[in-house]
Amino acid sequence: MTEKINALKAEIAALTAASAAEVEQLRIKYLSKKGAVSQLFNDFKQMTPDEKRQFGAPLNELKNFATEKIASLKDAVEATDSAESMVDLTRTAAPMPLGTRHPITLVRDEIVAIFSRLGFTIAEGPEIEDDWHVFSSLNFAADHPARDMQDTFFINRTPDVLLRTHTSSVQTRVMEHTQPPIRIICPGRVYRNEAISARAHCFFHQVEALYVDEHVSFADLRQTLLYFAREMFGPKTQIRLRPSYFPFTEPSAEMDISCNLCGGKGCSFCKHTGWVEILGCGMVDPNVLDACGIDSKRYSGFALGMGIERITNLKYQVKDLRMFSENDKRFLEEFTAAH
Repeated sequence: MTEKINALKAEIAALTAASAAEVEQLRIKYLSKKGAVSQLFNDFKQMTPDEKRQFGAPLNELKNFATEKIASLKDAVEATDSAESMVDLTRTAAPMPLGTRHPITLVRDEIVAIFSRLGFTIAEGPEIEDDWHVFSSLNFAADHPARDMQDTFFINRTPDVLLRTHTSSVQTRVMEHTQPPIRIICPGRVYRNEAISARAHCFFHQVEALYVDEHVSFADLRQTLLYFAREMFGPKTQIRLRPSYFPFTEPSAEMDISCNLCGGKGCSFCKHTGWVEILGCGMVDPNVLDACGIDSKRYSGFALGMGIERITNLKYQVKDLRMFSENDKRFLEEFTAAH
């Protein structure tokens, strides 16, 4: 009996199975009523009391060993079947390269995230606009050069229908239907009738911000600009504001940042001045507030706008604007690490 138990135990230990059907066949062969283990128990019934005391424990150990072995084979087969069911048979054998986000998208999302931390929300508007929202409501004079065909794409030569030249039109639409406080950021594509070159394009992207409330001052604007510049270009970034002119803001300014390549010491990128211009800004002209139905005697506000391509150039040193729209895979793959 001892030889039979040991031989059967060794046989069971060497069992393997590749499918659930094979596991079931092994269970029937060894653990069913007519199985090999059960046959030994039938022989056990014919033994003398002394023999039963000698072989009872080994037989029980054999049965438990066989049960655990069959169970382990079943678990292994089920795990294999589950893993195989998760395989996507439609995938190609070769690895598929991951795509990358466009650098304009990366920078736009970063700008929006910075202003979101200041409480600004996103506002959007149509790219096909009318004269009122693009020009007249923003205090553009009837003979302003920006209305000229050299700058603006008019649709079917209709003076009142055009492709927006800036996202300020979104600001006027919001102000027409919303009373202060207003705190919005307006990202979007704009169009201007310009010759395409390394420094200019007929379409590009802007982000403009507007804040209108009681007691908004130029100091609020400056602090917002400083926060943005340091979040975007680094905590050591300095800013300066130079007087400028825009029809929809008064006073108006251009903002420069200390060159992030030379640290303000002067290099070819900043033309050895130590400063790089990045955006225009100013206090919202009272005429604009009144035109949009907001009481300019009670409320004030500031507005700012920047070209996303310009910020991207500064952040990644991309010197040719045409690369942003040519869809060159080699160029786009350079931004994989920026995600």
